Amino acid sequence: MTRVVVTGAAGFIGSNIVKGLNARGIDDIVAVDDLTQGDKFRNLADLQIADYVDAADFYALFAQGGFGKVEAVFHEGACSDTMEQDGKYMMANNYGVSCSLFASCQQRGARLLYASSAAVYGGSDTFRETPEFERPLNVYGYSKLLFDQRMRRECGNDFRSASHQVVGFRYFNVYGPREQHKGRMASVAFHQFNQLREQGKVKLFGEYGGYGPGEQTRDFVFVDDVVAVNLWFFDHPEKSGIFNLGTGRAQPFNDVALAVLDALHPGGVQDAATAVDLGLLEYIPFPDALRGKYQCYTQADLSALRQAGCDHAFADVATGVGQYMRELQRHFGA
Repeated sequence: MTRVVVTGAAGFIGSNIVKGLNARGIDDIVAVDDLTQGDKFRNLADLQIADYVDAADFYALFAQGGFGKVEAVFHEGACSDTMEQDGKYMMANNYGVSCSLFASCQQRGARLLYASSAAVYGGSDTFRETPEFERPLNVYGYSKLLFDQRMRRECGNDFRSASHQVVGFRYFNVYGPREQHKGRMASVAFHQFNQLREQGKVKLFGEYGGYGPGEQTRDFVFVDDVVAVNLWFFDHPEKSGIFNLGTGRAQPFNDVALAVLDALHPGGVQDAATAVDLGLLEYIPFPDALRGKYQCYTQADLSALRQAGCDHAFADVATGVGQYMRELQRHFGA
């Protein structure tokens, strides 16, 4: 039986990876997390795992071989709050823990598939997995970049020096089910679902960074697609490296709002101007706390992913957000 470990297993992407593994009949899964925020248990309650281990205990036990033969570790555990200012905590949690885990994986013969982030690009306008485009705007982005840099040093730029598979995924703007615990760090689509239910309208940032209201543009990627790419690399242990994980298709936040309204508002709405006129869309002032720390444009360059042989087709915003809204309706009501 294939035993795998998922860190951050009660979190957003981690729990979706557990779900994806279950769909393949894999349930010998060691789930690792910190359930201080107790309601995250809901992300695991309908899934099958073999064991749950607190994050404070797991890493030392794993280094000592406490879980037997482990095929792969999906390392999703991290502090993902881009507004977190405690750099010491961020570096210990995102960089230090990951370095220790990498060493243990190499020693124990386990493959490591880990979460990096598009935040490593920060102020760049090119999103390609090479150092000249890596310009993080916050300590979260830097903590992710430093581990990527460490992997290049340990494994070689082509990652061929690693004894066992090592893959880093630079996640772009991920949205989808099982993110309800994330508070302000949840996706725009999730916030808009709640805004529409509670206030009868959705909200977006107004003009900022040379972009008109709601026209700041991101690469929004559905979590099902993120899981599919993780599992593609799980199926291809000979493939290692750092890869962007987005759609390769930048879309404005207005497209997200329209997809939400199309799914939830009777008759839908054709364009942002009409949504504003109908009182269904409100633009709010850009917050001072984000000025200078905000990416107004992201679009994953998928060249490396495609060259590796992964030809997964990604959902666009209308398709992915529409599916997500229908799932939220089923779980939380209209």
